[in-house]
Amino acid sequence: MIKYIKDFTPFLDFISDVNADPDCSEPMLFTEDQMEVNLKKSLNKPNNHVLGVWEDGVFTGLFDFLILEEERYIEMIVGLTRSKEAWEEIFAWLKRGYPGFQADFVFNPRNARLREFLDQRGAEYDPEQEKLVLGDDPPAFDTAGIEPLNEKYLDQYLTMHNTDMYWTGDKVWAAKERFRTLLAVEDGAVLGYADVTICFAENEVYDLWVKPEYRRRGWGRKLMARAIALNRPKGMMLLQDVGNYAANGLYRSVGFHIAEGANSVTATWMIPAEKP
Repeated sequence: MIKYIKDFTPFLDFISDVNADPDCSEPMLFTEDQMEVNLKKSLNKPNNHVLGVWEDGVFTGLFDFLILEEERYIEMIVGLTRSKEAWEEIFAWLKRGYPGFQADFVFNPRNARLREFLDQRGAEYDPEQEKLVLGDDPPAFDTAGIEPLNEKYLDQYLTMHNTDMYWTGDKVWAAKERFRTLLAVEDGAVLGYADVTICFAENEVYDLWVKPEYRRRGWGRKLMARAIALNRPKGMMLLQDVGNYAANGLYRSVGFHIAEGANSVTATWMIPAEKP
């Protein structure tokens, strides 16, 4: 049985227990800030659906889905359960309520039970990612040529921005309460950008990109150094593909290190549309 949840208090022991299991833990609940944002605050967000699953009166699963009806898009923010039956109920609920939607699942790569359900439905997977967090005393670097995004450079930024993601350039520009965008500029030309969140205790370097012909000239490090300086005293994190050694070298040089046990993988399931 699935019910909407209005209060997390009765389920705190369940959350702590399942999240301590390395095979079922939730990468979106790795820090206290994530617990606050992805669980507690979700209860008051109109687009978030916080659900509990009970089997014979026993609580067996906790789920938080971001559902954007107009965009026909769903993202699983939290999925905590050890129960096969709970996953069955959740997938049935999604299929019944949201035919034709795209559903993204960000989850612990060791969660074999969820992966089995996704495999059965033909889901496609992005590369596994690892989380990097900023150390307490990052080094200082020159940041000449780094400017904040403004209307003067907007067209250049939008033209070069990565489009294979939810937060495209136009959405980032419109979400000024959520993002700060920095640009690498030389002689009036935009060479690269960094989109960084600003509204969390631990902010995320969401996207960093430099034109190929200008790479290995220090622009990525300049962008990161300026982002770090403006973000202080808050924490900072980012996600990178496992095995991306070039990016890892850049991030380590400005003070990031890998957060052990916080890897994640994203799977996309196109929920079947209703039959005519």
